[in-house]
Amino acid sequence: MRLLMETSSGKMASASEGRATTCRLRRELLGRPPRDGYGVYVYPNSFFRYEGEWRGGKKHGRGKLLFKDGSYYEGDFVDGEITGEGCQHWALTGNTYTGQFVLGEPQGHGVMKYQAGGHYEGELFHGLREGHGCLVDADGQVYWGSFHDNKRHGQGRMIFRNGDEYEGNWVRDQRQGHGMLRLVDGSTYEGQWHSGVFSGQGSMAHCSGVIYRGMWINGHPMAQATRIVILGPEVMDTAQGSSLTLTVQLQRDNGEVATSEDGRELEISAGVRYVQLPAYSEVSFFRVDDGLGQTPIQTPFGFQCISYPLSSPESGGPEPRAALESASADSPFPEGDPGGLPAGRHEPSCPGNRRRAEQGCVQFSDVRLGPPPPGYHAVLFLEGLREVGSRPRGQDHGGTMPIAQGPPGGSRLDGVATAEPAAEAFPGEYVLMIRDVTTPPFLGHTLPTAFKHLRVLARGAGQQPHVPREDPKALS
Repeated sequence: MRLLMETSSGKMASASEGRATTCRLRRELLGRPPRDGYGVYVYPNSFFRYEGEWRGGKKHGRGKLLFKDGSYYEGDFVDGEITGEGCQHWALTGNTYTGQFVLGEPQGHGVMKYQAGGHYEGELFHGLREGHGCLVDADGQVYWGSFHDNKRHGQGRMIFRNGDEYEGNWVRDQRQGHGMLRLVDGSTYEGQWHSGVFSGQGSMAHCSGVIYRGMWINGHPMAQATRIVILGPEVMDTAQGSSLTLTVQLQRDNGEVATSEDGRELEISAGVRYVQLPAYSEVSFFRVDDGLGQTPIQTPFGFQCISYPLSSPESGGPEPRAALESASADSPFPEGDPGGLPAGRHEPSCPGNRRRAEQGCVQFSDVRLGPPPPGYHAVLFLEGLREVGSRPRGQDHGGTMPIAQGPPGGSRLDGVATAEPAAEAFPGEYVLMIRDVTTPPFLGHTLPTAFKHLRVLARGAGQQPHVPREDPKALS
């Protein structure tokens, strides 16, 4: 009995010692990584867990390193370091990179997918975009070109969300240096940039047909036209039935001609002075039928006008050759006038009453008032229009008003007579208007309308020819 008890006690002691040895060996195995082959190792700080190939106690070959926050790397290891081809996911940002690694960092060529949208494919260095690559952002904008320190830097091409396309130099994510921008509306700009805007010498071909060549400051053309000026005397006189030539300039704020501009489209139109007589509140120099719905236009001359037609060959005016000869003879501007178009240049053809500017200048030839249109009934006055026109501006309404006179052979019951239909404009006061009709407006801006006061004198009234005050040769 005693022998049996001693034998049993020995067996129990041996079993206890065996379990203790096994636990000690297990603790030793958990405290150090495997030597060679395939194995799983949880690091003492419990933040990392590796499962994969080992060599000499180091991660080497293919494996997967898991992080406690949910991030992971799966790919090549060399002597314990993440080096080679692999894929890494960052739980904090949600980004995923697949490509080349060096010493734990994305380096070389790879693809980075961003959780916010978009991706980058190209070269990286220390985890940043560096070298050549293609970046697609969350809005679908695409950039191909050079990168430095994770930013677009160097030569590159970008297509923006709205379809605009830029190709040129970049500096730290900004368009800077020389580049070309092609807008989706067909406009193009080529020249210097600074901080993402036009700045320096550059040329823009606008979709409206306007071309600007010159300096730009903070995205705005420095020598852009700001107003339209009709050259000539303050009040122009012309004989009834004759034509004239208008020279128009696009000027800057300082009064200089905007020679940097080409292609702005201008339209000429006319109006006749709108005069209401106190005794007949509905009567004007031209009584207009109610159905025409004419709205008076305010002029800078202290009176209103209503629209009036200009004559053209298509509407029964003079033929172009005859009109040109007449315009040359009656033109108030001498040959070689510095205010006219540059010598040897021809303005672009433009239909009807429109012309396009060249180097800030436009010339309208054969400007001729047409006959009164249907619905316009002229009112004749006893007082000569030459005397009315010779009064200083602003005194037309002072004193007595002109007295209406009936034409031979008939009169109205109210004492105001209307003239028979005429083949040409009646003597009187008219207005010529030059409008900027560039479509769409150049850089979103339309120039203000220019006005010129025109007096049509009766045939044989002995008008004095008008010459530009600024031309001493013509004055002599």
